[in-house]
Amino acid sequence: MRLDASTPLPTGTLSRMPVVNSESRRARSGNRRDEAARVAVLHAADDLLVEHGFGALTIEAIARRAGVAKQTIYRWWPSKVEILLDTLIEDSDKHVPVPTGEVTADGVRDYLRGFARFLTGDPAGKVLLTLIAQAQHDPGTAGSFHERYLGPRRDQERDLLARALDAGVIAPRLGLDEVVDALVGPIVYRALVGAAVPDALVDALVDDLLRPRPES
Repeated sequence: MRLDASTPLPTGTLSRMPVVNSESRRARSGNRRDEAARVAVLHAADDLLVEHGFGALTIEAIARRAGVAKQTIYRWWPSKVEILLDTLIEDSDKHVPVPTGEVTADGVRDYLRGFARFLTGDPAGKVLLTLIAQAQHDPGTAGSFHERYLGPRRDQERDLLARALDAGVIAPRLGLDEVVDALVGPIVYRALVGAAVPDALVDALVDDLLRPRPES
């Protein structure tokens, strides 16, 4: 979350360079500055949410913490919810990606364990829980949350289970959509009420919902 200061070119440098190169250099420099400011805003919003909560989170406070102008923020995001969604999407992809390679039952379990740790121990997990809460009484938040995060993440999780089913490593007793809810729901609920999510709980969910039943 640090803004990188760009190094000015020596006097007369641009006049000695072909026009196409000077334009390209300015574009790249501007992109670097814009990316630094964007990252600073995302991290500022994340930090302030953890420190003060959603109600006290304002664009003005984010701008001060990030060291950017309010106009810069409003040019890129229409609201603090959209800033938090960008933070959540990037942090989720980085810290708890849905596996895309060869899948096993243990791989599904490990993903769910990681998701539980993300919700209960990562600042971005607080962003997710906050947006879930806000979505309950704000239709705008609910719409953006479902479209940008919940829908795509659910599709990835459903695909994960579908590949595991095709590979014969799980044998769910419910449909895939119901299994996603049954696996993720208890984890999210415990995080929402401030309870721990022990590995034993995740293991029990996986064993009960996904493991093939022994033949009697």
